[in-house]
Amino acid sequence: MSDLPPEFALIGRHFAPLAGSGTDGLRDDVAILTPPPGRDLILKADALVEGIHFLPTDPPDLIARKLLRVNLSDLAGKGAIPIGYLVTISVPRGTSDAWFAAFAAGLAQDQREFSVHLLGGDTTSTPGPISLSLTVIGHAEPGKTPRRGGGSAGDEIWVTGTIGDGALGLAVAQGRLTDSTGHLLNRYQLPRPRLGLALGGLARASMDISDGLVQDLSHICRHSNLAAEIEVARVPLSPPARAAGPDWLETILTGGDDYEILLAAPPARAADLAAAAERAGIALTCIGRLISGAPEVRVLDTHGQRLILSTSGWSHF
Repeated sequence: MSDLPPEFALIGRHFAPLAGSGTDGLRDDVAILTPPPGRDLILKADALVEGIHFLPTDPPDLIARKLLRVNLSDLAGKGAIPIGYLVTISVPRGTSDAWFAAFAAGLAQDQREFSVHLLGGDTTSTPGPISLSLTVIGHAEPGKTPRRGGGSAGDEIWVTGTIGDGALGLAVAQGRLTDSTGHLLNRYQLPRPRLGLALGGLARASMDISDGLVQDLSHICRHSNLAAEIEVARVPLSPPARAAGPDWLETILTGGDDYEILLAAPPARAADLAAAAERAGIALTCIGRLISGAPEVRVLDTHGQRLILSTSGWSHF
């Protein structure tokens, strides 16, 4: 038989060139992966759905890059090093070959940037919106990966980069906010995973910020059985986010799509953390601390008074 079924021909054209070692060129049902000796494997799966995580008008190459990057961000939030990924693509029948070509080109671009390879996946048709899922595999020093529940009272709370750009970028894409710099829209469409920040032995608790700073910090509080206090004046903002004005403060704190690292570490490790961040070329800012008390996040204004927010962050349900 010389002619491949259309699905397998599509895989051969667009995705086989992305495949790494152990995949047999995506001609088999499985990939064979040998993990680095003496390392823990770190696994994460995340999905993007049209109309929820990206707009129908978003270019397919940017959708692909965001899909890979939001998963890499979870590895970054644990200080892990990525190896490769598996991707499942569900699109309506009749999706053009040009769409697949652009999607694969986006993956190829970020594979080169982040030194990862495609290990496998699946393609299916769906009557509904485009649905994409990616599982990323990485590795880390054994026994040192910080979990959400490792925080202690007195730990300082740190974040990388700037907060709120992704949520404000969505508002720009929807026409609810203007930004002549293009920075906010870029951060929404192309988050930057903060890979390379070594957290093992430094952070007691960590995760990436995807559903909003306040909500994701509440996860650390709940699993560590602690409260948190953060000072709004210390939350790092980009110039375009600051220019948006106070009416957008709640969106900045709760809107999500940040894909920065949130971590808790003892004050005695502050200098080591700063040095690790400098080596990685990543900005790191202390915004508050964990304290004894029932699990909750207290956001304090410039006068030390608690801000009352109408929501803590994004929720699918």
